[in-house]
Amino acid sequence: MSPRLARHLPSAAGLFLLGVPILIYLTRDNGHIARLGFRPHAPKLDLLAAAPTAIQVHVAAALTALAIGIVLLIGVKGTRLHRTLGWAWVAAMGTTAISSFFIHAINPGGPAGLSLIHLLSGWTVVGLPMAVYAARRHRVQAHRRAMTSMFVGGLIVAGLLTFLPGRLMWAVFFS
Repeated sequence: MSPRLARHLPSAAGLFLLGVPILIYLTRDNGHIARLGFRPHAPKLDLLAAAPTAIQVHVAAALTALAIGIVLLIGVKGTRLHRTLGWAWVAAMGTTAISSFFIHAINPGGPAGLSLIHLLSGWTVVGLPMAVYAARRHRVQAHRRAMTSMFVGGLIVAGLLTFLPGRLMWAVFFS
């Protein structure tokens, strides 16, 4: 286990243990989230299976990028494994970003069906080659900063936004 992970593990475990009772309280019949239609259940994967192909590709690529990204962030940098997984992560992130331009559910009547969330996709499409270039030029700090910000912004922040009420992931997991 990396020293960085070991340093953050106790606080992450504490947040999880604190969050479980709060989530149980909020999901009770008189809880705040229950009023939004939240009922704990197994994921409704049939909703995802019925979604358009662009959404299915997008979700598969995003989950792949998330899994690989976690391994890359935790693992040793600069190794052959890191480089190989890094290329797989770039491919998954590129697929995630490009496939998002074919998803217009948030703003169907807007200009070309795009919404503000598509700015993250554009940033990723431009930032990925720049981050790879930085790595090839041994500009480690620039590479680290770019890849970490794409992981956090493009996967974590954008991913959390998919769980807002009314969105597909909300329906899959919470409705």
